[in-house]
Amino acid sequence: MRKRQYLVRINKDPVSDWGASVPDLPGCVATGKTIDVALRRIQEAIQIHLQGMREDGLRPPRPRPRAVTPRRTPRQVDFFAMVEVAA
Repeated sequence: MRKRQYLVRINKDPVSDWGASVPDLPGCVATGKTIDVALRRIQEAIQIHLQGMREDGLRPPRPRPRAVTPRRTPRQVDFFAMVEVAA
């Protein structure tokens, strides 16, 4: 099985845990008390999401290269990371 890298959006509001989502896989999300936990959980979520797509007979989308601009406001942190999974 080959590996793929997916872009992951990481964000945090002052009153919430860290959140992670994958723009190329709508609905694939995870949360965690720390950035590391959120990244570990989103990696697992991506693998489960891709496995479910294959079981449903759907072809997993290829990660698309994107130009991203991190944002930071006084009330929110928002940045991007790459996560590698076996696909």
